[in-house]
Amino acid sequence: MSHTYENFDMESIVGFREFIQTNQDLRGLNVTIPYKEKIIPFLDHLNPTAKMIGAVNTIKFLPNGELKGFNTDAFGFRESLTPLLLPYHKRALILGTGGASKAIRYVLDELRIPYTSVSRGSKHNKYLTYSDLNKNIISDHQIIINCTPLGTYPNVDRCPEIPYEHLKAGHLLYDLVYNPEITGFMREGIKNGTTVINGLSMLKFQAEKSWSIWMS
Repeated sequence: MSHTYENFDMESIVGFREFIQTNQDLRGLNVTIPYKEKIIPFLDHLNPTAKMIGAVNTIKFLPNGELKGFNTDAFGFRESLTPLLLPYHKRALILGTGGASKAIRYVLDELRIPYTSVSRGSKHNKYLTYSDLNKNIISDHQIIINCTPLGTYPNVDRCPEIPYEHLKAGHLLYDLVYNPEITGFMREGIKNGTTVINGLSMLKFQAEKSWSIWMS
């Protein structure tokens, strides 16, 4: 039996049910930004992990025609992050509060790494804004994770507006963006001698997990 993996662009999640009806040979789907949260009401079941995270990036078509949502982003992030962690990586700063960031927070909770989230225009006291970031905050958070789409091709020169000049060699910068290979966020880290990683390894790990779900 042969399989193909294809891209389906949707201008709006509203057309999802019609899409399913016209593509009945599908075995599963991956879901990307900005639909990882918006897709949930269209699903019949949620895997416990996806339910806890509150975001779905993998959908399995069950034999009875129902749809079940999973989150393999968490698995991909944990597998790619863990080998890079050193004893002095005590706290994390998460840039962005969208669906992609939910899996990141879930993994950091599992790893018992305290974190602070940064939002563009936070209305929540638990979030910082980018204008709040200063030398002390950057120094206190040795892991900085970009969960925003800033820097994605073709807008490769864009990156989150944080005070990069306060980065030190002990920082670890993780960019969920994987195209381009070296993002603007990562370049700023490299200038300051930090460890950097893009989202390609996370993508590969989550893809392998998604495939095992579809084939099970």
